Amino acid sequence: MRATAGSFARIGGWFGVLGLLLAEARGQLFPWVPICMGVGVALWFGVSVEPGVEAHVAAVAVILLAVLARAGPVEALHPPAVALACVAAGFLVAAVRAEAVATPRLEFRYYGAVTGRVITVDRSQSDAPRVTLDRVVLDDVAPARTPGRVRLSLHGDQVLAPVPGMVVMATGHLSAPEGPVEPGGFDFRRMAYFDGLGAVGYTRVPLVLWADAAPGEAVINRFRARLRAGLEARIPGDAGAVAAALIVGDRAGISREAQQSFRDSSLAHLLAISGLHMSLLVGFIFGAVRYGLALVPVLGLRVAGKKVAAVVALGVGAAYLVISGMSVATERAFVMIAVMLVAVLFDRRAVTLRSVAMAAVVLLVVQPEAMLEPGFQMSFAATVALVAGFGALRGRFGPQGMPPWVVPVYALFLSSVLAGMATAPYAAAHFNRIAEYGLLANMMAVPVMGAVIMPSAVIAGLLAPFGLEGVPLWVMGRGLTYVLWVSDFVAGLDGAVRVVPAPPPWMLGVLTLGGAFVVLVPGRARLAGVLPVALAFAGWGMAARPPVLISADAALVGVLGPEGRALSAPKGAGFAAGQWIENDGDLAAQEAAALRPGMSGEAGQRAFAVGGWRGVHLKGRKGRAALAEACAAADLVVLAGDAAPGPVPGGCLLIDAKTLRATGAVALWPAPGGALRMMPAEVQARVWTGRAAPAQAEMLAKPDQ
Repeated sequence: MRATAGSFARIGGWFGVLGLLLAEARGQLFPWVPICMGVGVALWFGVSVEPGVEAHVAAVAVILLAVLARAGPVEALHPPAVALACVAAGFLVAAVRAEAVATPRLEFRYYGAVTGRVITVDRSQSDAPRVTLDRVVLDDVAPARTPGRVRLSLHGDQVLAPVPGMVVMATGHLSAPEGPVEPGGFDFRRMAYFDGLGAVGYTRVPLVLWADAAPGEAVINRFRARLRAGLEARIPGDAGAVAAALIVGDRAGISREAQQSFRDSSLAHLLAISGLHMSLLVGFIFGAVRYGLALVPVLGLRVAGKKVAAVVALGVGAAYLVISGMSVATERAFVMIAVMLVAVLFDRRAVTLRSVAMAAVVLLVVQPEAMLEPGFQMSFAATVALVAGFGALRGRFGPQGMPPWVVPVYALFLSSVLAGMATAPYAAAHFNRIAEYGLLANMMAVPVMGAVIMPSAVIAGLLAPFGLEGVPLWVMGRGLTYVLWVSDFVAGLDGAVRVVPAPPPWMLGVLTLGGAFVVLVPGRARLAGVLPVALAFAGWGMAARPPVLISADAALVGVLGPEGRALSAPKGAGFAAGQWIENDGDLAAQEAAALRPGMSGEAGQRAFAVGGWRGVHLKGRKGRAALAEACAAADLVVLAGDAAPGPVPGGCLLIDAKTLRATGAVALWPAPGGALRMMPAEVQARVWTGRAAPAQAEMLAKPDQ
């Protein structure tokens, strides 16, 4: 009894200390609101089956109980009550958002006429032109089952240059967006669902113009298309294409070589309109208006120049948001800038963790799914690191006493180090790459972006109505040519890119919570956040890659060997092949991976081994004809396509396309007793998967056991 009483006393003491800490932090807890909301969003997206009415009613009940606790007299309960309410609110906003964007999803493979209005024109990962259509009409498909939007890649000779607003028709292949390419991989269907995209596909025949853009339709997108064409005409080469990416958010004209160079040099963030571009543009406008008013004594003495500048900069930022295509990254950047400018209007500090948290709350309410995307994570990681880092270093390592010309160099260096360190784990986790010389590239390129390129773009926009935009566009082109040179130079250095394997799915969540604890908790208590950060990196380092991967259509098998993953085919299922190899932390091309040890035999009949099992991958007409022979010689046969009706030849376990329709892509792991554990990728049955129930892991025993 005494021991029990002592235990309760210690627990009470811990809660007392926690209460004191929370009381001391009163007024500084708001940055935890988006973190708690993010936990709720992650819970909603992470469950394997669609939450029912009961789960959402329970979330509402939690909020009501939390409100009652917050209104109660026990102050120590107030912060935990608010935290629980925020978690429940995040859970609910994700559910509401999913319901709001619901659109029909194509439930079968379709081949036939596709008619629709062009919304956007861009390029696919394979560099093929691509159009996104709305107002879609499919032959013999009821409107209730027709997706609201579809995306078509354009192969073959295309005569028509599609423009937003056009109604076009093509004969194409369509299917639902694909699921993860491996267990634990990124679910592309989820992103497509929240983008309103119900089907993707391709056409090999030329697009046909069905109707010109109607007056007043797609005005903004048509303006963006004309602006892009004008920029690329006035600024030749990749420099013009990058200019179009900076102004209208359209990267379709940038060559694959230039895009790869930007990625390898850690300058890819310059191609996506995000916080850097918005802050450079808005900062230039804010400074120009404020100091312009100060130069006119009559206005400078009678007008609140800072507030007028904030209003003008906010309007310019909103216009830039619309012209740039309103991508998620640009919307996120605008919200963050808008919160800071509104703070200026109300005489509050513009750059604080509180303003960053407010921007995060707005985005989580409007687009909770964005939290799962790398852009959201990297943007807020960089912003929090900059705000907290400069705040912590202001007194001890500030620019006091430095020569004036050193201050901007110091600020650029420090901001590049802080933002680079904060975003590096997220970039490596999502893209499997670490740019070793990213700091050098950003130090060389970002000053030119801020001092030359973005100001030239603004001046060109102001002078364009008078036909005087030529000189600033020429200056902008020269600046972009220099940035392209920097990316090529840095990407070409020895060891410029280091690849890393994919982390376990839980790693980024634990890392984020630990990092938040380090930044937001005052005093020495923040050191407790180091433990989850260390745990996250330790888990990443010990994560094992699947010995065998099979694509969702059974068209490709990958076996992990001493020289890396060996693939069963040099072509086909290219997206899955690329993702597997990158997630392994490998830079090999599919053709090279198909030549590695681990796979043997002729094309269409490739043999492999795993955990004492003899496997064969059969593909093509010749491979299908060898099914009986393969079953007699192997323990496991993977067949690209459906097995013929009738009994399967004895002596082997068969995995064909029909099997994989129930599981999606699978990973095979050796298990005790000579068995194989088959891990499916389809572990969720959610609104974006179109599945009745999630697939389950399965133990496979050898046929002779």
